[in-house]
Amino acid sequence: MSERHIIKAGQGSGRDIFEYALLRVVPRVERGECINAGVLVYCRAQAYVGARTHLDEARLLALDPAADVAGVRAALRAVEGVCTGGEAAGQAARDDPGRRFRWLIAPRSTVVQPGPVHTGLTTDPAAEADRLLDLLVR
Repeated sequence: MSERHIIKAGQGSGRDIFEYALLRVVPRVERGECINAGVLVYCRAQAYVGARTHLDEARLLALDPAADVAGVRAALRAVEGVCTGGEAAGQAARDDPGRRFRWLIAPRSTVVQPGPVHTGLTTDPAAEADRLLDLLVR
């Protein structure tokens, strides 16, 4: 009988499993229309949580001419602050990256909402956040 080696996903390949979710802006919840305005990325193996955001004001105002653009920008900055940690994260600064990610992806019925969580493999979660922002938001 020969010895078998089982490699878990991400191990031995130099890549780690990561999770990501889009940040959506839903200016009028009752209509259900949304635009993508950011991405959250979490990689447990690298203790990384990060957010990249980009708000297309013209698209937002096309959905709702009365949208609170400044309020949406503030909400997106707050998400970035929670990911960064430190004073910008407020009470969440004491939480580890995984808890901060889980809190940010929790369903909510506000103007800025997280989408479903997806997974992938990466060697650089920060670069992955940039790539996903370009691919899915811009």
